Amino acid sequence: MAGTLGGKSRGPIVGINMTPMVDIVLVLLVIMMVSATYIVSKSMKVELPKAASQNDTLASPAMVTVTKEGTYLYNGNAVDEAGLVGKLRDAYAQNPDVNLMVQADKAALHGVVVHVIDLAKLEGILKFGINIETAAQ
Repeated sequence: MAGTLGGKSRGPIVGINMTPMVDIVLVLLVIMMVSATYIVSKSMKVELPKAASQNDTLASPAMVTVTKEGTYLYNGNAVDEAGLVGKLRDAYAQNPDVNLMVQADKAALHGVVVHVIDLAKLEGILKFGINIETAAQ
């Protein structure tokens, strides 16, 4: 008797075995949960090495603000272009490893921001950062 088992004939499989599908869905859920923690966090957590000595002469970065009118503020104080060049020169003389943070009004012209970075490069400052505000989500 072909197709029989114990005297009963086998019919077509009419039910779906849910166990393998549930296993696959759970594995995909775990992968998504693990990868979502890296997507949501803005930075990876790292443990920095500790030094026996501490350098107390860490300078704060130089901050240049460009207003929508195109005027400059150096660390919160209004300066003209010549004054800005002098301040950048002094900052580099005090610390050749100085970081320049540029923050600009969103209505400020792109060319003015590039000009500030160019002035800093001419004075020897090579490390830059652009200050932004994160959008509320």
